[in-house]
Amino acid sequence: MPDADRPQELPARLLTDPEMIDACRVRDFARVFRLVKIKAGIYPSMIARRCELTPSRVGEVIAGQRQLQHMDVIERIADGLRIPGHMLGLARRVWETPQALVVTEREVVQEPEPQTPAALPGPDVDSILALATRTSLNAATLEAFRSSIEDYWRRDDQHGGEALRPAIVGQLRHVVGLLKENQPPSIENGLYGIAAELARLTGWTYFDARQYNQARAYFTEALQLAKEIDDRQFMANVLACMSLQGTYQDKPADSLAFVTAAQDQARSAVDTTPRVLSMLSMREAFAHATLGNRDSTHRAIGEAHRHFELIRVSDPDPSWVSYFDETKLIVDTGIAHGRLGEAATAEPLIADALRREARTNHRGRAFHSFWLARTQLDQGKLDQACDTATQALEPASAVASERVSGHLREFYDQLAPHRQEPVALAFEARLRALLPPVSGSLRP
Repeated sequence: MPDADRPQELPARLLTDPEMIDACRVRDFARVFRLVKIKAGIYPSMIARRCELTPSRVGEVIAGQRQLQHMDVIERIADGLRIPGHMLGLARRVWETPQALVVTEREVVQEPEPQTPAALPGPDVDSILALATRTSLNAATLEAFRSSIEDYWRRDDQHGGEALRPAIVGQLRHVVGLLKENQPPSIENGLYGIAAELARLTGWTYFDARQYNQARAYFTEALQLAKEIDDRQFMANVLACMSLQGTYQDKPADSLAFVTAAQDQARSAVDTTPRVLSMLSMREAFAHATLGNRDSTHRAIGEAHRHFELIRVSDPDPSWVSYFDETKLIVDTGIAHGRLGEAATAEPLIADALRREARTNHRGRAFHSFWLARTQLDQGKLDQACDTATQALEPASAVASERVSGHLREFYDQLAPHRQEPVALAFEARLRALLPPVSGSLRP
């Protein structure tokens, strides 16, 4: 990009201003735009041009009449105003690479390159070719998108989402691009639903990687997309994901607020099925258990089982809740009791579910095995706990999941009083052998 066309950098004093930092953190673009105008001299018309927005839209944002939540718009604001990605909960932007690290063509030492496939065209070429070859979308196109999403979820269970994420994000951006074109209402509604599911799946991969800010950004995007078509069941699903994330971030009050909102959305939808309500009640049980509310946890568990008993084969369950079968109900019931410290009640439930669980669900088996090991350790069953944890290492090593790695570290820490026992030493040796990147972070 010629220097004359390069976006003006924001002053360092603005990027380090506590008010600007806070406004970016919560994505309050009304404040961001006002601060950019006052402290950088970039007026609304220039903001609009840089961020590919209309001046009227910028004016509405500054007046507090509109919120900006779509990820592609947030990325355009970051790039157009040169706001570093981390300030807005985004990945590092390409332009953030220091100029000293950018190698120009004349600095490259020309060496023979190995024979490789021809270079791929840039994204701009892909966009042009897409315009030239695009055909009208139909129901079969939407079904193809849905099939690919089901495949992403299956592979996520088996291997984790880290390697899948670039493909998922690419497809999300493609679908969002299709939404900018004129589509028949049925096709447009279908695309909104598919985009919402892809955004939720992207958020899930970040959640599983414990990158919580990014996860929340994509969950929020999924919520907004579902709201466009008033899909209240799916909005409830996204809020349930955000509730689960709250339990991992030690924000149980947030977790309970999200799942309560999810239940409100589900109950307001005319076609909400018992399976959806059962799943939401179990997420409520998790939130109460994290807060230590014993009676409320037991009540929510009871509600989950009551709803589950009402499930019929003919129910129009959405595909995204099909994972919540009897095995999942049982293991989640055990985990809820385990979170309350009711280890004796939790152990047989989790053990029973593990016997039923598919061998291909590596992350689930590793995750549930460590919950079983934790309940056994809480009851003083050291040998059983270490044996269970050791058996879980193989499926754990087959999946890229920082969430599973975090549970490994937690269990290892719980073994501290027994660290010199032979079974604990054997578990540690096996842990270091199978998962060296994880075990390297363990304290001696």
